[in-house]
Amino acid sequence: MSTRLLHLNINVNNSGRHPASWRVADDPLGFLKLDYYENIGRLAEQGKLDAVFFSDEFDYGQPGVSRPWQALDPLIPLTAIARVTKHIGLVATVSSSFNDPYNIARRIASLDYVSGGRAAWNVVTTRNEHVARLFGPDKLPDHNERYAKARESIEVVRGLWGSWQADAVIADQSSGKFVDTTRIHPFEFSGEYFQIQGALNVPPSPQGQPVLLQAGGSVPGIETAARYADAVFCVHHTLAAAQDFYREVKSKAAAYGRNPDKIIILPGLFPVLGSTEAEAIQRKEWLDETAGFRQELGALSKALGLPVEALVLDEPLPWDKLNLSDSPFRSVGFLSALLDLARREKLTVREILKRNPGGHRVIVGTPEQVADSIEEWFTQRGADGFNLNTDFFPQGLESIVEHLIPELQRRGLFRREYSHSTLRGNLGLDIPADHRHE
Repeated sequence: MSTRLLHLNINVNNSGRHPASWRVADDPLGFLKLDYYENIGRLAEQGKLDAVFFSDEFDYGQPGVSRPWQALDPLIPLTAIARVTKHIGLVATVSSSFNDPYNIARRIASLDYVSGGRAAWNVVTTRNEHVARLFGPDKLPDHNERYAKARESIEVVRGLWGSWQADAVIADQSSGKFVDTTRIHPFEFSGEYFQIQGALNVPPSPQGQPVLLQAGGSVPGIETAARYADAVFCVHHTLAAAQDFYREVKSKAAAYGRNPDKIIILPGLFPVLGSTEAEAIQRKEWLDETAGFRQELGALSKALGLPVEALVLDEPLPWDKLNLSDSPFRSVGFLSALLDLARREKLTVREILKRNPGGHRVIVGTPEQVADSIEEWFTQRGADGFNLNTDFFPQGLESIVEHLIPELQRRGLFRREYSHSTLRGNLGLDIPADHRHE
């Protein structure tokens, strides 16, 4: 029986996870430059990470929040990273709400082909009402309808990816035969949202089909993940909650006839590292002081559906005034994790802001202390790995690669070398049957 190993990604969220990231970065405009992302990709591959993960935004960020945002279409920096690396996976977030399935299938398949089989699609359903107006509609469909459309989109995208079998492209110059058309199978789909007929124009990469990832903590989000996803991003602050989610997704996947060992659960984790615990705490306090709380307080108030004046820094949340009905500025998973943390530890608003209101669990400490927590969650089946965040790029990622990764390797939890050239291979996922070379 093969040894179970961690899977680790790095979340490339512009300048870094901490709100002060851009203010301490060497170049505050790095998030607009390809060489900035190429450097991140090289560092991630040096650390033998599974993938670089790009979220996406359609506008310049939440109103009232002034900091770098995901300005570039994720496929652009990911293609740049593909050109300077050989093994690191490339995860692109593309919204199913505002992209046609054929375009999604073609864009992700193109990245997959030119990278030699390292691409993945992270499926999201856009939830911000003001984004809808960038595309024409006055408002978004409700939560359940967005997920219903997402499920159809996944069916279509995967069907189009499956329209080519392996070795369909022959390119035999002597015989004049370029494509074996018997190995191309036009896809037909008739659903509530999409009517599709035809084949994709991009042949498959060595991994057959791109990897499919999904993030969502709501009931339809979990169902979608269990039915379709190869890996699931999630937000949890306690091991018990993570274990409950882990069991739920795996059991639902089994109910769909899937092998639960072939669906990878990846909670978000935000380590702030120092050579000593005191040094790590000092680093976090320096970043907190640099950022201040004004802008993050505004973001928190919008997520909670409250005016800023209702939040007093040194008092608990005004629980009786919260308006949490489908908040347009926070996902269900993020918001649930944030409120659970605040209730459980009786945090004041100031303490919530210090804990990273972006939602992911924060650990401030030495590489050994962070590795202890990672090992506990991994061995106790709260996670199959983590989607890592860093305080600011590139220094935070350098600390992860130079200090945390070696500690995990020393414990036998993480790879020392890549075993495959494809993302699907490094994740331990099977190539879809239709794409195997005969």
